[in-house]
Amino acid sequence: MAEAPDGLVRAVEATLFAAEAPMTAEAISAHLNGIAVAAALDELQAHYASRGIHLVERGGRWHFETASDLAHLLRREREEVRRLSRAATEVLAIVAYHEPVSRAEIEAIRGVQTAKGTLDVLMEAGWVRVAGRREVPGRPVIYATTPDFLAHFGLASLRELPGVDEMRAAGLLDPVDDDMIQVVITGESGRAADGDPD
Repeated sequence: MAEAPDGLVRAVEATLFAAEAPMTAEAISAHLNGIAVAAALDELQAHYASRGIHLVERGGRWHFETASDLAHLLRREREEVRRLSRAATEVLAIVAYHEPVSRAEIEAIRGVQTAKGTLDVLMEAGWVRVAGRREVPGRPVIYATTPDFLAHFGLASLRELPGVDEMRAAGLLDPVDDDMIQVVITGESGRAADGDPD
């Protein structure tokens, strides 16, 4: 890709520094009278790659963030730790891996009811948002993750979430037997499916 003019690179850099929130390439372009900014973003990203701050793209939005190896220098001593309950962690994972997803679908995957407050906590944290309504009878609300979720966990997109094999290798998944999988998928035990009494 050809280098962008120096004036454009500086204009994009200034726009991103002054922005109150991460911006899409389209929003940056619109702010600069419609000029193409892809080359300038690539050039800036390369320029900042070895510096104390990096230009990163998270969920299609660009912003500057502290280099991960220097983040400890900027943390306050009384940093507030946000601890999620097990239920909230499970719901967040389900939303991330299955979005857009309704409360009923979340409950079907978890196998238990989900308290309304659980989703509220995730929305207050800025990690989950209402993504619309499912086009089925009752039109249930569906949920999806946010750009803040991607930024918090250092993901460029949901494609970077670890797969089942990676999580199993890390010891994060307990082994599950085939009978249990059958129950979760069909709602029936293996014996009942074979016609044997429960």
